[in-house]
Amino acid sequence: MKKIIIIGAGGHASVLIDAIEKEKKYSIYGIVDPVRPVNTIIYGYRVIGTEGVLPQINKHIHGGIAAIEDNWSRKKVVQTIRALVPNFSFISSIHPAACVSSDVKIGDGTIVMAGAVINRNTIIGEQCIINTNSSVDHGCILGDYVSIAPGATLGRNVKIGNSAAISLGANVIHSVRIGEHTVIGAGSTVLRNIDPYSVAYGTPAKIIRSRNQEDSYLS
Repeated sequence: MKKIIIIGAGGHASVLIDAIEKEKKYSIYGIVDPVRPVNTIIYGYRVIGTEGVLPQINKHIHGGIAAIEDNWSRKKVVQTIRALVPNFSFISSIHPAACVSSDVKIGDGTIVMAGAVINRNTIIGEQCIINTNSSVDHGCILGDYVSIAPGATLGRNVKIGNSAAISLGANVIHSVRIGEHTVIGAGSTVLRNIDPYSVAYGTPAKIIRSRNQEDSYLS
């Protein structure tokens, strides 16, 4: 199997590693992490260094995937890696327990977790997270660096802007548009379009405040 690296060693990495192991398309060469000491064993794999080791090891691996849950942090790491190794290959991974229609388009670096459902004629951008037991109905378009949290549901023809996050158990009805860098709070029901750079929650969801693209939204 082709060798890849995991970028990041947090809890999200453990779930991603499980998906890759079960998918059986790639073998894991090691973990790249800016904090953990070299040779530390995390989730059964060795930390091989920071992103700075990639120019040296790139010829030995097929590529890698970013195991970083926060959208903005994931984007910054991907940008750093592309600056270091312009031809670095970001792979995508689909857990075998996910249900993905045959005509769905999934961008590089995207992970689809166990129990997720993605229906026909849907386009998922690069570096997205379609998390556990989430549902993306037919005809949806998701930008790059989008996160759909566990149990969240998108109706048909929903459009999600770059780096937006739909939190745990939120529901977005059909044909709604969510702007870029917007966060929809956990358990919300979105009945109308939500502007970019917003935090919205409730049932029905309302914009509570604006946000900057780098603002943390994960506790």
